Amino acid sequence: MLSIVEAAGWPIWPLILCSITALGVVLERLSSLRTPRVIPPRLLDEALAVSATALPPADTVDKLERNSPLGAVLAAGFRGARRPHASPESLREDMENAGRAVMHGLQRYLNALGTVASAAPLLGLLGTVVGLIEIFGSQTGGGGNPLLLAHGISVALYNTAFGLIIAVPSLMFYRYFRGRVDDFGIELVQAARRLATHLQPHIESGRATRG
Repeated sequence: MLSIVEAAGWPIWPLILCSITALGVVLERLSSLRTPRVIPPRLLDEALAVSATALPPADTVDKLERNSPLGAVLAAGFRGARRPHASPESLREDMENAGRAVMHGLQRYLNALGTVASAAPLLGLLGTVVGLIEIFGSQTGGGGNPLLLAHGISVALYNTAFGLIIAVPSLMFYRYFRGRVDDFGIELVQAARRLATHLQPHIESGRATRG
């Protein structure tokens, strides 16, 4: 491996940095975007059951918020229902704001992965250009220098190959993670709607009590 890095020349180092960045992001997002961590299967049903007769206490809502991204959206709904003069519109707005924050967290580091997917081929092209410059530099009036010619070809080919090797998986994972985030977004919206419908009687009961 070291011999390949030496043959590829200095342009390979930015590509190595890109590969380390992409690998780190992929491993982190594979761990963070697992369904049990984002949308635990029974969490919504448990939240609905706990609030069947009355809104849960504040400490329970705090634990729910720390549970998962879905828990954060549900907790915003419960807090919104407790507010004085709560209404379906204000409840929906509270959960929408929480949902935006959750979606922002789910998209973390994806821009970096997309940047690597776009930049790696360009860095590979830069290495190719550097290699071609060395190839032309090896040509002198008395003939070409075989060592410089071979090194220039190595720089050009290795950097082109490394750029593509890094870019293709990075782009595939970027698309995959974006699809996962979009799917989670739809499920969060559906869960928020179920909770809003479930909390409607509590809001009306609170209005009647204040009235």
